Formats: sequence, structure tokens, C-alpha cells
Amino acid sequence: MSTVAESLIPPNEAARIDVVRRYEILDTPPDGAFDRITSLAARLFDVPIAIVSVVDTDRIWFKSHHGLPDVSEIGRDAGLCASAILEDRPRIVNDAIRDPRTLANPLVAGSFGLRFYAGVPLTTHDGYNLGTLCVIDYEPREVTADNLTTLQDLAALVMDELELRLAGRRTIAREERLRHEAEELAEALQASLLPPLSPELPGMEIATRYLAGEQGLKVGGDFFDVFRLASNDWGIVLGDACGKGARPASLAALVRWTVRASSVRLFKPSEILCEVNAALLANNEAGLDGHFCSAAFARLELDTCGAWLTLSTAGHPLPVLVRRNGTVEFRGRTGLPLGMFDAIEPVDERVGLGPGDAVVLYTDGITEARDDAGRTFGEHRLVAALQEVTGAPVEAIADGIVESARRFSGEQFTDDVAVVVVRVPDDAGAEPLARVSAATGLPVDQLQLPGYPHGA
Repeated sequence: MSTVAESLIPPNEAARIDVVRRYEILDTPPDGAFDRITSLAARLFDVPIAIVSVVDTDRIWFKSHHGLPDVSEIGRDAGLCASAILEDRPRIVNDAIRDPRTLANPLVAGSFGLRFYAGVPLTTHDGYNLGTLCVIDYEPREVTADNLTTLQDLAALVMDELELRLAGRRTIAREERLRHEAEELAEALQASLLPPLSPELPGMEIATRYLAGEQGLKVGGDFFDVFRLASNDWGIVLGDACGKGARPASLAALVRWTVRASSVRLFKPSEILCEVNAALLANNEAGLDGHFCSAAFARLELDTCGAWLTLSTAGHPLPVLVRRNGTVEFRGRTGLPLGMFDAIEPVDERVGLGPGDAVVLYTDGITEARDDAGRTFGEHRLVAALQEVTGAPVEAIADGIVESARRFSGEQFTDDVAVVVVRVPDDAGAEPLARVSAATGLPVDQLQLPGYPHGA
């Protein structure tokens, strides 16, 4: 590294070098925009050489060097570009071998034979001189005021290009930062729609799946929740808010927590869905208008006979019962979605589950999965997939549904997918309450029994 004379170091040198680094131009490849400017400068001044230079700590680096094909940098020697950045006006050397300022410069004293130099500082908007735009000749010559004005205008074009590129890099960096922050927010928001841990149902088997559709879109409106209502009484909700992004996700979160709150004082799933619908309609004025949500809610009660489900849906795909004997049946009535109409009139259906029986709740990302020909997976393929896993463990049932739809759609879901499968263990018999008692620490005689008479 060469030593730079103290007289060539401006008072603001440390800050100036920081600004040079800010523009990220040193040692970058040749660039047509700057090459056009130096070519134009050489033609307008009728000189063989024109240079866009950047003065680094110990060198003068050429971003563009018209007429000097084999030179990319020189030392930071006195008299020319290194001295030009010390001033805020053009530096003119009409005949270098007769100018005491440049006699010792290697380009003048050496074989290069420089005689004429005119350089204009490249000054940033905050007053730092990065380098110069200069024109050079091997013969002495004079310049006019119009010549200098032209050179200054060309230097301004160089700075405009540098500022434009700096602004572009900053914009890209800001977008990347915002994208990163948005991804973190998306992950946090999506996590708020799902239980923090894999849910457990004492005395039952449960499996859940969630997959985001469309690569790059992490925030969707699909959600599920499993929560305790009483010692042996559980709520299971699964839903799909229309759309993608923060607003549908916010809507899904509102539905999820309203279901939980309503379940504290209401027993029937249909009544809970009606209250959620009222809450969504009341929130239309808060910016949620135009969005709606489908949902399925199941109240699961363990009993000495096995388990009882009370099902209700609002605009959602119907739950599917998978019997141990291979029967697959849709139960319930679809009804109207939440958040669109004052009266949705959901209905309740109560069904019993015996050992080996399972209930499947899912979002339409499964049935609406499409293949390359535009065909949907549909309910008939869902039934076929479930028949293949009849009697299988609950995890195998969940995987069977998801993998069948994934293979059909070419390994990528276009919409989010959420699945909840609940299954009565094969050895349930008359023991489910004993398992609940062991899991909760409550004596069997203190467990809450179903709230109304059984019925198939």
C-alpha cells in the first residue's frame, strides 16, 4: 500500500471514505452508462482520454476509462484527480509540464506524457467529493467557460447515475428487510391460528395437519383448535377464512377465540356458530367487511359407551365418519358461511363413535386440490382415500388424506390445508372414562357425563 501525502488528505477524509463505501462502486465491473458518458466527454472535448475516477484511500480507481483500455487504477499522486477532490471547483491544467502543480505527477513526468487535464469533482448531495470526471490530452490546450459548463453537466449525470443506483440498492434492502419482517409477522400470525402444541385428547387418538399452499404465501385463513370444555368434554373447531394475507388471518383468529369464549356458556355447536356469526357481522365496521369464514364445530363427549359427537357446520365441507367396518359417510348440513348473513340457521347432528371409528374434519384445500388437467380431488377421491386407511391408526388416516391429495395435485397445494382426525382406540371398550380419570387425576365418579340423552 502506497503512502499518501498529507497534503492530499482532506479534513473530512474519514467521512469521505465512508461515503465512497456507501456507494459500493469500487472494483465493480465495467458499466455501459458510465462508458457512454466518458465516450461523450471525449468526443465533445475532442480528446483521446476521458475518465470517471473514484479516489480511494491509497489509489485512484477508474470506473470508466475511455482511451485507456489497459489501465484500471493509478496511485494517489498529487497534481491531478487526487488534488481535484480537495476543491469544489474544476481543476484545469492547460500544459502540465509548465504547471508547478503537476510537474512531479508520474503521468506527466513519465512516459505517459500527459499535457492537458480538466477535471470536475463528483460531489454527493451531502458535499463529499468521491472522485472526478476528467478529460486528458497529450497536447496542451485551452478550455472555455462553455467547455467547463459541459464538463460539469456531464459530472452531474455521473452523480445522478450513482445516486439512482444507491437509491435502488436502498430500496431493495428496505424491501428485503420489510419482507423478512413480514415473514416473521406471518409466521407469528399463522402460529396464533393453531394450537401451540399438538393437542391431546385423553382416552382418544388425535392427529392434526396444516400445510400452507402456494409457495411464498405463508399467511392463510385456515385454522383449527382443540380445547377442553369440561373434564371429559372437548371442543374441536376447524375453519377457513376467505382469502390470503393478514385480513383473513385476523378474521380466522377472531373466529377461533370467539368460539372458545362462546363455548364457556353455550352448549350446542349450532348456538356457538350463531354467536360467532353475530360477532363477525358486528366487526364489519372494523375493516373485516367483505370477508367471510366457513367453520365446522364438534363437541366431543367421552362416555362409557365410547364417544359422542355433536356436529354443526357453517358453509364448511361436511365432516366425514370413518367406521371401523369400512363405511365412510358425510354427516351434517353445510349451511351458510359466517359473516355474511344475519340468519345462518346451522343444525346440530349427534353421532356415536365406537372402538376403531374416526371423524375427519378438513378444509377445502383437500377437496379442491387440482391436477394439471384442472380436475379437483373432490369428495369421491377423499372417500376412496379414507377407505384405504379404514381401521388404521389416526396418524395414518391423516397422512393418507394429505398424501393422496398432494399426489393428485402434483405435490403442491394451491390452497392451505388443515385436517383434524379424532379416533376411538381399538381397545376402548368400556374403559374411556378410566383413561380420562388417569389423565386428569379425577375419580371416575367426578367426571362430567354427557349433557343430554344418547342417540345414534
